[in-house]
Amino acid sequence: MATVKELKATARPKSGKGAARAERRAGRVPGVIYGDNQPPVTISVDDRELRQRILAGRFLTTIYDIDLEGKKHRVIPRDFHLDPVKDFPLHVDFMRLGEGATIRVSVPLHIVNGESSPGVKRGGTVNIVTHTLDLECSVDNIPQYIEADVGALEISYSLHLSEVKLPAGVKSLTREDATLVTIVPPSGYAEEQKAAAAGGAAAPAAGAAPAAAAAPAAGAAAPAAGAKAPAGGGDKKK
Repeated sequence: MATVKELKATARPKSGKGAARAERRAGRVPGVIYGDNQPPVTISVDDRELRQRILAGRFLTTIYDIDLEGKKHRVIPRDFHLDPVKDFPLHVDFMRLGEGATIRVSVPLHIVNGESSPGVKRGGTVNIVTHTLDLECSVDNIPQYIEADVGALEISYSLHLSEVKLPAGVKSLTREDATLVTIVPPSGYAEEQKAAAAGGAAAPAAGAAPAAAAAPAAGAAAPAAGAKAPAGGGDKKK
């Protein structure tokens, strides 16, 4: 079950760019709560607290109970905007969550057993192709992350979404044949494989050469021995 965190907010009666700038000057971030067939509510939250929540990670997959002047609103963050230069939050959107609601979320992919992978032990590197998965689930069953076990992968092998077990009640919105992780070969691996294949092919050929040469020699010796026998016998008769 998803963990619900608390967040305090203040009602923001005025909207518009001027009012939003005034909130930011006061150390607060303007935002809005919308959804669940209710009218939107403009709010503001403490800049420092919001920044800490965003930097902590998993902000967009965390459920919050927003305390808005004594009234609780269960929400999930849907979007936030950062200043392109100073990287501080400019605006945040929260979506209301009705009881038993189903939502779509983007959840991070966590790689496990990478160091024990036979491909990594042979010099390969874990290459994460897909960093997040788009999922559909109930608001009470949002996974914090999805594990991808690569402990059995060899060099040049891949792990696909169909090989990953999702939690009960969670549906993936991504194609099942989507590649999640691959084990990339080390530098020079292809050349080593070609050289090994060429060496393996050369060994039987070298072994076959003496046998082929010996067969004709043995066959040639037999007629020579047979040819001397009549000559020797003729001498004895004389």
